[in-house]
Amino acid sequence: MPARNESGRIGGVIHSVHRVLPGTDVVVVNDASSDSTQEEAIEAGATVLPHPVNLGYGAGLETGYTHALRSGYDIVLQMDADGQHVAEELPRILQPVLDDTADIVLGSRFMPDQAAYAAGAVRRLGQRFFALLLRGLTGRRFTDPTSGFQALSRAAVEFLASGVFPCDYPDADVLLMSHRAGLRIVEVPVRMCARDGGMSMHSGLKPLYYGIKMLFSLFIVLLNFGLWRAWQRGTAPRTCRPAAARPQRSPPCFPGSCSPRC
Repeated sequence: MPARNESGRIGGVIHSVHRVLPGTDVVVVNDASSDSTQEEAIEAGATVLPHPVNLGYGAGLETGYTHALRSGYDIVLQMDADGQHVAEELPRILQPVLDDTADIVLGSRFMPDQAAYAAGAVRRLGQRFFALLLRGLTGRRFTDPTSGFQALSRAAVEFLASGVFPCDYPDADVLLMSHRAGLRIVEVPVRMCARDGGMSMHSGLKPLYYGIKMLFSLFIVLLNFGLWRAWQRGTAPRTCRPAAARPQRSPPCFPGSCSPRC
């Protein structure tokens, strides 16, 4: 659960997770919040991994993935800390991973026969554009490619923690590289709520940056076709291997990457 300045909301989200999935370990990645997010998360029973400076949403997710691998978790459930993602929907996105029919499960707000979700006009336009672009690149129909409400198998976590993950807006580019790496991706319908406070990471001029950055990132994914094929064959570098056993080829640098190498 990546979080930045979510005091007043994060405690309730953590309690709702514990209510729906008792015994689940909740890990909050505190991305240099300036409010009491960290204190509220600890009080609610979460483990907190703090960033000393603001690194971005994607960096928060990657910190969580790395922690999950090092701690030996086989499944990761990913959700926002602002209350938009409903804990009661967690079993729905978890089930395909438990059934071993998916490596990445997206909780979608926009699948047929769902109640309408009130997304802003600009954001919905962007979602539809990148959904169409993904359909052309993968042959798959994604109704909600920007959803951060996900369940991940260990294979997916290993891949996403390998150094290929963008640190700001991981969305369509991550789906494309995951598809090309041979991971099984499915969508399931979920209910989501409108944000009830705080500041969205898509506010101001950020949607313009998001669109330009995502187009560049998708282009780079397409250029690295050989790397994704190597993942399918099991010969690409993975963070869980000893350094001496890894191939020497480095993962690509994506727009917005936080890797010091980039």
